[in-house]
Amino acid sequence: MSKQTSSASYDSGSIQVLEGLEPVRKRPGMYIGSTGREGLHHLIKEIADNSIDEAIAGEATGVIVKLLDDGGVQVSDDGRGIPVDIHPKTGKSTLETVLTILHAGGKFGGGGYKVSSGLHGVGISVVNALSTKLVADVWKAGKHYQQTFEKGITVTEIKVIKEKTPDDKQHGTMITFWPDGTIFPDTKFDYEWVVDYLRHQAYLTKGIKTTVINEKTNQSYSFYFEGGIKSYVQHLNRGKDVVGDKVFYAEKQIEEAMVEVSLQYNDSYNETTKAFANNVFNPDGGSHLVGFRTALTRVVNDYARKNGLLKEKEENLTGDDCREGLTAVILVKIPDPQFEGQTKNKLGNTEVRGYVDKVMSEYFAYYLEENPGIAKGIIGKVIVAARARKAARAARENVIRKGVLEGASMPGKLADCSSKSPAESELYLVEGDSAGGSAKSGRDSKTQAILPLRGKVLNVERARLDKMLANNEIVSMIKAMGVGIEEQFDIAGLRYHKVIIMTDADVDGSHIRTLLLTFFFRHMREVIDGGHLYIAQPPLYAILQGKKKHYAYSDVEKEKIIDEIIAGKLERKKNNEVPEETDVVVEDENLEVLVTDARNKQAGVAIQRYKGLGEMDADQLWETTMNPEHRVLLQVTIEDGEKSDAVFNKLMGEEVELRKNFIQTHAKFVKDLDV
Repeated sequence: MSKQTSSASYDSGSIQVLEGLEPVRKRPGMYIGSTGREGLHHLIKEIADNSIDEAIAGEATGVIVKLLDDGGVQVSDDGRGIPVDIHPKTGKSTLETVLTILHAGGKFGGGGYKVSSGLHGVGISVVNALSTKLVADVWKAGKHYQQTFEKGITVTEIKVIKEKTPDDKQHGTMITFWPDGTIFPDTKFDYEWVVDYLRHQAYLTKGIKTTVINEKTNQSYSFYFEGGIKSYVQHLNRGKDVVGDKVFYAEKQIEEAMVEVSLQYNDSYNETTKAFANNVFNPDGGSHLVGFRTALTRVVNDYARKNGLLKEKEENLTGDDCREGLTAVILVKIPDPQFEGQTKNKLGNTEVRGYVDKVMSEYFAYYLEENPGIAKGIIGKVIVAARARKAARAARENVIRKGVLEGASMPGKLADCSSKSPAESELYLVEGDSAGGSAKSGRDSKTQAILPLRGKVLNVERARLDKMLANNEIVSMIKAMGVGIEEQFDIAGLRYHKVIIMTDADVDGSHIRTLLLTFFFRHMREVIDGGHLYIAQPPLYAILQGKKKHYAYSDVEKEKIIDEIIAGKLERKKNNEVPEETDVVVEDENLEVLVTDARNKQAGVAIQRYKGLGEMDADQLWETTMNPEHRVLLQVTIEDGEKSDAVFNKLMGEEVELRKNFIQTHAKFVKDLDV
């Protein structure tokens, strides 16, 4: 906390009071989205965003988030410090005002910040309301102030901890809080989440240093990126072959808005474009994304025609063509962002479209002219994409027609269910014809449809749409689900609200599962986002105790069941109960009987291991994996799209060294490898 500042305008007059704090504890979900994991971590974001706003305003150089050993969180910065003078409307200190009154902050009225990322100014007071205890420390004008709160209620008046000394130039704010366990079911913070959040903030605010410290583990990370979003683009393109060695970057002030754009093409077939407004990610884009895409398509076409790379009779390159293999980050900083909804998914400011269009049109055209080698590589890639699009269109017309949802259009090997209600219908994607046959015989034909997949599914990470549509297994899945593909994709057409991947628990099964997950992540992301994709969990073991049968889905669960059986026998013996001695019944022929050790004898059980789905008969497959009464399904979700993209690129991309490093890094977590 070392930076000296001369700003004097950030005082009590900058803080506007709008309404009280009472509703927050009663309905926390209205203010932080949920009381689950996301809502808990949103508390850190609300406080840290205030520190980031100080950095955006040029008043702070760093932010530190410390996860305390006792479960609390401490967020500090070297900014101007929250004002501590008496607020004219409340008669309380301004520090107490912003911490105890909803919608009291420096983001209303324009006196505190020209640009801010905070959640409509509600953040710090909401965190206070949802914490068992919060301590605010402020260093300002050479003095150290402190005030304490509990569950949003003031406990101590603001007091001076340290008087002013002539050489004391320390300034900034430190908020320490402990989330309320009666509000949040789980109050444990995820260190990796904080690392990712602060890494992103460092990318989006060039020149700021962000640090995370975990007291429990003594782990720490610091981030500082002089290149800002240019460094971010390089990060997103790690492990990919890029077009040219010079990343495009432009920055320009237009009226009161600052526009930053950076991009670079890579050898993939996927687009990764991220749009931000005031450091807030807008997953649904908005006016800044529209302006960027419009200008990109226009500049690429103009350059291609001007330099004879696109012939006069050839049609213009489309936006999709121009964005194949593109990695881009757009960041706008504006005084009054208009977001659609509290979640800020989409930016609505219409003037921003023109700002971004202007910057891209001017500077990207210069970039192509000044870097003819890179420009030629980009245009060449885009023209190949256009040719592939035309080939894919022809393939699509042969495969996906109107009436694809009708029974006659369904794949021949699909055993459909009789229900016409997607809400109760399930589609099992089953590894192999053998397991598919058992699943068809053992299923509930009213609600469960079976689609056997033969062999390894096509690796779509390395294939364009025309190649995908020439693959029978891919086409069968597209037809069966009824959602179409690419621009014809429509999640409303999904015929089954549960799509379940069912493969063996061995190396081949894991590979097939990864191939299918790659397909859904790259081409049917909405199926995952809608909560429709699941992974079936066939048991690894059957634990036979007399005529009873227990299923274990992991080695840990197997040992736990045996422990419980032994404990139960000891308890009965202690109570002088004589357990009925029953021979262990071993009746499943396709189960491999494992060696009985001393613990198993003590428990009176036999342990058997399932060999695979294809070796189960219909009854066994139904009982263990398909019966909704006691089956285990894992729902597929995407917590971090960037990490998921990087993992699929490592596992399924062209770079062998990346895949080798990934396997070596994670091999230590594999206990039993069945080859």
